Amino acid sequence: MASAGKEPSTDSLDRDLSNRETLDADPAAKDSRVRMNPPREMPAPSAVTGSVRVEIFDQVYNLRGSDADYIVKLAEYVDGKMRAVSEHTATVDSVRLAVLAALNIADEYHLLKRRLEPVSPEARQRASKLASALDEVLEDTRRTG
Repeated sequence: MASAGKEPSTDSLDRDLSNRETLDADPAAKDSRVRMNPPREMPAPSAVTGSVRVEIFDQVYNLRGSDADYIVKLAEYVDGKMRAVSEHTATVDSVRLAVLAALNIADEYHLLKRRLEPVSPEARQRASKLASALDEVLEDTRRTG
């Protein structure tokens, strides 16, 4: 945990025009112990500093960004992923848990991205040819059938 009198650093979360988010945060303190506490409610954004205080896997971060609610949702998501990973692994190293959680999040991202990507023109053309061939076979079967 952070020592008394030492303020956690304030990191930024900025939204670019393509709505991609980048998070560049360092933990306020390092703690390798795994705790199985349920996630706590996140405090409201600070009106004075423009930052929001969040807790991810029992580490406190002060983050700035254009959408405090979105930052809180991201923090809750990451916290949930780290806790899920910690329940299924024997490691107590929070850095390893963070890497495993990041790999899980990256896997989710790439699976969704693959599902949402448009089909290539070659794949469309091949699918069209296969559909035509299937239609011909079915038509022949109906005539002889």
